[in-house]
Amino acid sequence: MEKSKLNSFVKRTVTSIILVPLVAAALYVGYPFVHLLALLFGTMLAWEWTKMTPNNNPVVYALVYTFVLVTSILTGIWEVFFIALVCGMLLVRYKARKEQWRGLLVLGVPYISIGIGALVWLYELVGFSVTLWFLLVVWSVDIGGYVVGCSVKGPKLAPKISPNKTWSGLLGGVLFSVTASVIFCYFVGASEHNLFYGGLAAVIAVVAQIGDLVESHIKRTLGIKDSSNLIPGHGGVFDRIDGLIFSAPLVFVLFKYALFLM
Repeated sequence: MEKSKLNSFVKRTVTSIILVPLVAAALYVGYPFVHLLALLFGTMLAWEWTKMTPNNNPVVYALVYTFVLVTSILTGIWEVFFIALVCGMLLVRYKARKEQWRGLLVLGVPYISIGIGALVWLYELVGFSVTLWFLLVVWSVDIGGYVVGCSVKGPKLAPKISPNKTWSGLLGGVLFSVTASVIFCYFVGASEHNLFYGGLAAVIAVVAQIGDLVESHIKRTLGIKDSSNLIPGHGGVFDRIDGLIFSAPLVFVLFKYALFLM
């Protein structure tokens, strides 16, 4: 691994050592810390979205993003959230009628509120253990993709969107996520469900990396490298949780409507 990439990996590792226990502790304690943490990251994401997308009314857009985010996390009433979501998108669409990046500004409303909201919805549905499993799976995708992709390299995954991502990184992410799932199941005494959770981890790994590519496409379209510099070694909040907020809605829907909770 090149020296610059090694330094970046060290920064990522140190940042993760700080953030992972913080998030795990919030999950363990539960309300209101989970919700406050979600609001914190969601608010930072709202700020980043208005900063990385050139516009003339950043405060207005950030306030709309945050308001809809709050309804997704705190109301617990689907009808209220749906109304807030639609109204928020219409308001941003109206205010951004003369903006160059009108579509991206409107996209920020559902991307932030549903992505962050789904993490809280999942926690309220399945509790501490399964939510922590989900987070570890997605974090393992990032680690596996980075380590294997930088070490093995090989054919590019999507060179026009993200030149640094490789097929080896994708496979490494899947392998690390499945491994993390197996280890987690062992420690919580659920090894009999390894096939179920391991298979689901592989699916999540692919979806999370699609989310990573979506974020890369947005940044490439805007001509920026990182969403911000809030998190050392990772760039911004969006850079760190892109896979989480992209895959969380799918995982929530699967557990709520399609899967038998074991």
